[in-house]
Amino acid sequence: MDLAGKRAIVIGGTSGIGVAAVRQLVAAGARVTAGSRSAENLARAREEAPDASFVQVDALDRAALEALFAAHEGFEALVNAAVPRERAWGPLLEMDLDAYKATFNKLWGYVNSVRLGAPHMALQGAIVLVSGYPARKALAGTTAISSVGNAVEGFVRAAAVDIKPRRINVVSPGMIDTPMIAATGAEREQAFARMTANNLIPRIGTADEVANAILFLLRNDFVTGTTVDVDGGALLP
Repeated sequence: MDLAGKRAIVIGGTSGIGVAAVRQLVAAGARVTAGSRSAENLARAREEAPDASFVQVDALDRAALEALFAAHEGFEALVNAAVPRERAWGPLLEMDLDAYKATFNKLWGYVNSVRLGAPHMALQGAIVLVSGYPARKALAGTTAISSVGNAVEGFVRAAAVDIKPRRINVVSPGMIDTPMIAATGAEREQAFARMTANNLIPRIGTADEVANAILFLLRNDFVTGTTVDVDGGALLP
């Protein structure tokens, strides 16, 4: 799909991977509307991507999503990179089960966007979601994140059959330099080095590198139901 002149909607499009995708879509000539639940992130994103339109919307608010998609009837591209409010980290046997359950709001936000968005898309439209490499690599303290990532990737494989001829794929990033990593300065650099030491490409990834993969999946009309890894080879060692 040639993205020039196409209408794209990006949920979670005001920070990190999402706003990088917005910038690249605009550069490709797409007409982009990006949504976020965070008013603070919206204000910052408007400065980073002034040629895009921005709206406040929560991926868990079905009525708001339905209104957004209906307002752009016939749009061709949908990206959801939204991050859940709550995510459970730490050893499984010490984990708060309500926090574990809340981590799955990422999946429900994705399901909402596909279920409500696809009927308003062009039949040749394409959807890209974002999981993460813990979905297929066991890491201490990431049981909840891994479970959700597995669910997202399984959802995409099944949904591809149900929504055809529309396409749906998922990008699975490794460790990426985004605002999700709270450390700053030397501490941040040390954390990056520690987390990527065993990668085949031993460095942190960038949001733009993940966004590159998102645009590849939007453009390539012969790919659906697939997970594309952008992880510096983190799955292989």
